[in-house]
Formats: sequence, structure tokens, C-alpha cells
Amino acid sequence: MKIQDRVRQFVVENFYVADPAEITDDTLLVSSGYVDSTGMLEVIAFLEAEFGIRVHDQETTPENLESIARIAAFVARKRHLAPA
Repeated sequence: MKIQDRVRQFVVENFYVADPAEITDDTLLVSSGYVDSTGMLEVIAFLEAEFGIRVHDQETTPENLESIARIAAFVARKRHLAPA
């Protein structure tokens, strides 16, 4: 399963999303009200557990975590940089 698909599945299953088709790769999760600040902590915990990465405080920015596409790119970068 692609990173985007797994992240979308997590968001749809863990946050109130009336119509899963509303969540595209570019939907702004926080700005659109799907995920609040507490929910973002859940997203971060999920990313760390699911993908074996560490999200540092300085990385918790909208550029990295505001949409599924941004999250997937962030995870891909982190996994690529992680020691083998």
C-alpha cells in the first residue's frame, strides 16, 4: 500500500470524515477542520509507529504535515535518510 493510501486510510478511520472522497492528496487537513491540534499528535504517533520514523518538534510544520501529499513526501524523505 502506498504511503498516501495508508495515511488517507488512517485519517478516514480515526477522524470524522462524512465522505471519504472529500479527502484528496491535497486537502488541507488542519485548515479544513478534519484534524485538530490533538489529532495532529495522533497523526504523528501513527507515522512514527507505521513507518518507523521519528518526527522532531521542528519538523511539525504545515509544509510537512498539512496534507496527505505533504505527509507522504515527508515520510519518503525521512525513510530515505534513515540509516539502513
